[in-house]
Amino acid sequence: MNYDGKIWSVNLDSDGICELKIDTKDSGANVMNAQAIADLKEAIKCIQGLSGVKGLMLTSGKEHFIFGADITEFIGHFKKSKQELQDWLWSINSEFNKIEDLPYPTIAAINGFALGGGLEVCLLADMRIASESAKIGVPETKLGLIPGWGGTVRLARICGADNAIEWVALGKQWRMDAAYKVGAVDAVVGKDVDLNKAARTMLTRMINEELDWQGARKRKISPLKLNKTEAGMTFKGGEAFVAAKAGPAYPAPVNGVKAIAEGAMLSRDEALKKEAHYFAESAKTDTASSLVRVFLGDQYLKKKSKKLTKGVDKVKYGAVLGAGIMGGGIAYQSASTGTPVLMKDINQAGLTAGLTEASKLLGKLHKRGRIDAMKMNMVMGAITPTLSYGDFTHTDFVVEAVIENLDIKKKVLAEVEQKVNGAVIASNTSTIPIDDMAVALKDPSKFCGLHFFNPVHKMPLVEIIRGSKTSDETIAKAVLYATQMKKTPIVVNDCSGFLVNRVLFPYFLGLVKLIEDGVDFRVVDKHMEKFGWPMGPAYLLDVVGIDTADHCTHTIGKAYGDRMIFGETNIINELYQAKRYGQKNGAGFYKYAPDRKGRIKKSYDESVENIISKCASKKSDLESEDIIARMMLPMMFEGVRCLEDKIVETPTEVDMGVLLGLGFPPSKAGLCKLMDDLGLDHVIEKAKRFAHLGPAYEVPKMILEMKKENKKFYEGV
Repeated sequence: MNYDGKIWSVNLDSDGICELKIDTKDSGANVMNAQAIADLKEAIKCIQGLSGVKGLMLTSGKEHFIFGADITEFIGHFKKSKQELQDWLWSINSEFNKIEDLPYPTIAAINGFALGGGLEVCLLADMRIASESAKIGVPETKLGLIPGWGGTVRLARICGADNAIEWVALGKQWRMDAAYKVGAVDAVVGKDVDLNKAARTMLTRMINEELDWQGARKRKISPLKLNKTEAGMTFKGGEAFVAAKAGPAYPAPVNGVKAIAEGAMLSRDEALKKEAHYFAESAKTDTASSLVRVFLGDQYLKKKSKKLTKGVDKVKYGAVLGAGIMGGGIAYQSASTGTPVLMKDINQAGLTAGLTEASKLLGKLHKRGRIDAMKMNMVMGAITPTLSYGDFTHTDFVVEAVIENLDIKKKVLAEVEQKVNGAVIASNTSTIPIDDMAVALKDPSKFCGLHFFNPVHKMPLVEIIRGSKTSDETIAKAVLYATQMKKTPIVVNDCSGFLVNRVLFPYFLGLVKLIEDGVDFRVVDKHMEKFGWPMGPAYLLDVVGIDTADHCTHTIGKAYGDRMIFGETNIINELYQAKRYGQKNGAGFYKYAPDRKGRIKKSYDESVENIISKCASKKSDLESEDIIARMMLPMMFEGVRCLEDKIVETPTEVDMGVLLGLGFPPSKAGLCKLMDDLGLDHVIEKAKRFAHLGPAYEVPKMILEMKKENKKFYEGV
C-alpha cells in the first residue's frame, strides 16, 4: 500500500496498475465531505510521486461508489459569500484536474450509486466502466444547486450539450442502458462479473493503445465544436424549455443550462469558473436553502424511524376494515409493497369497490409498462376480501378505515378487538382524537392512529398518532408498518386534527374570510398557486370534498374554539347545503367534467356566485401580498401552536408534515422555515395588520419569545 488514508488509498502493483480506492473506514457509505477532499489531496500527492505507473483505476470499496457530497456541510457553505463559494470550488477543482491530467490512461469502475460529486469524480477518468446495476446522475438541481465539481463542463463534452442539459436540469438517476446510450459510460458488465477485473482488462487495452483514451481525454478538456447556429438552437431553446418547466421559484435548472452554454466554447479551466459562478448564484437563493432543509428533514425522519423500529418484528399479515376508496387504497399499498392483507367490509358491494380500486391502480401501472401481468396477479392475490372476522386471528396489524363517525368507529373497534390475537389496532381517522375512540377498547395500549392521506398510493406521509395510553411498542409497530408500505411516518401526539389537518383548517379559514370580504376565490387560487401550492385553496377544498370539509370544520371548531370557528354562514357550509360537494359530484367552487381523454377538468361555474353572495356583501380587491399573508398567517401560527402543545417535537416535523401531507411548496421548505426566511419581525407586523380578523391571527407566545431572544427555528440553513 503506497498510501492508506482514512478514506482514500493508493496501491501500485507490479504491473504498473495504480488503484485509487475510496473506502470510508468509519462509515457504511462513501460521501465526498471535507475529510474526503483533504484525504484525496494527499492521495494525489502520493500518485504524482510514484514512478513506473502505466495506468490508474478509480474504484470503491463499498457497495456503492460515492453517494455524492455531504449535504450536511452545505449549512456552513451557504454562509459564505459568492466569491468565497467560487474560491472553495476552485480549490477542489484544481485537485480534480490533477487526476484528469495524469500522463497515463485512467478508468473509473462504477458500482452502485455514483451521484452528484460521486459522478463528477468518475468523469475525471478518461473512460468509465460500470456494473449493469449501477445508477448515476447529477441530482443537484433537486437541492436548488447545480453541479460544482465539473459536472456541467465534462458532461457536455462527453455526452453532448443536449444530453448534458437534460441530465443537469432534470436531476434524475439514470440506469446504465441510458447512460451507455449517451456515452456517459463506455462499457457495462453484468452483475455477476467482477467489475474491478473488467476495469483492469479495459485499462490494459487503453495502455496498449487498443482504446483511444487520448482522444477521449482531448474531447473532454476541449471546447465543444458547435457553430453559432447549432449553439443558438441548443442553448437558447434549452434554456427557454427548462425555464418554462422549472418555473420562477426554481432558478437552478436554468443556471445549469447557462453554465453549460457559457462554458461550452471555453477551455476547461475557464468553463469550470463559469460553472462555479452559477453554482454560487444558485447556492445563495432561498430556494437552495429550502431544498437542502427539505433533504435534511427527510434524513431526520428516516433516522428517527430507524431508531424507533430497531429490533421490532415486521408486520407479516395486515388487515383493513372498510373497503371504500381509502380502505381499498391502504389494502393495495400494503399488498403492493409485500405485506399480504385482509380487507373486510359489511357487504359484497363494498368489497367489490375496494378490489376495483386496487385493480384500477394496478391496471394503470401495467398500461405504463411498470409491472407485468404476473406482478398484477401477485398483488391482487395478496388482498383477501372477507365479510367476516373469522380470518383475523392470524393478523398482526389492523387498520380501521370506516366512515368518520365516532360512534361507528367505537363499535367497529370493539368488535375487532375481540377477534384478533394481540394485534395492533389503528384508526385511519383524519380528525377524531384517538383517546375518544380508545374508551371502546379493553386494551388501549395496543391502539393508535394511522392517518393516510388521499390518494393513498401517491401521498408519502402517514401520521402515527399516539393516544395517552398507547404503548411505545404499538407506536414502533405502526411506524414499521408505514415504512414497510414505503411511506414516511411522523409520530404525533393526540389532538383534534392531529398535525396536518390542524394546520390545514386555519388555511381554509383564511379563504372563508377573504370570500366574506369580497375577494374572488379564483383570484385567491391564482395567487396561492403562484406562491407555490400545487392547487389553490378553493380547488383543494373541491378535491378534499366539500362534505368532508364541512364535517371537519365542525369537529375542528368544537376543539379549538374561537380561532377556528367558521361561522354559521360560511361558504363551505353553504356549498354543502347546496349539495355541491366538489369533484366527487361534479360541482363545488368549480364545476368538473371529463375532457376528451377522460381526465377530470375544472371550469368556472357562474351559478356559484349566487351561493357566494349569501356570504359576501361586497366585491373587493386586495394586493397579492395581503392575500398570501391572510392565507398563510393562521396556518403558520397553528404550526407553532402544535410545537407549544408538544403535538410534535421539532420544527422539522411541522415542516415535513405540511410538505409530505399537503404539498406545501418545497421551494419554501415548510411553515417554520418560511417564518425564518420572512423574519419574525415581519411576521409579527403582518399579524398586527390583520388582528381585526380574529384569534387565528394572534401571534403565539413562542414566536414573541423567540423574537425577544433573536432566535430562529433553524440555525444555519
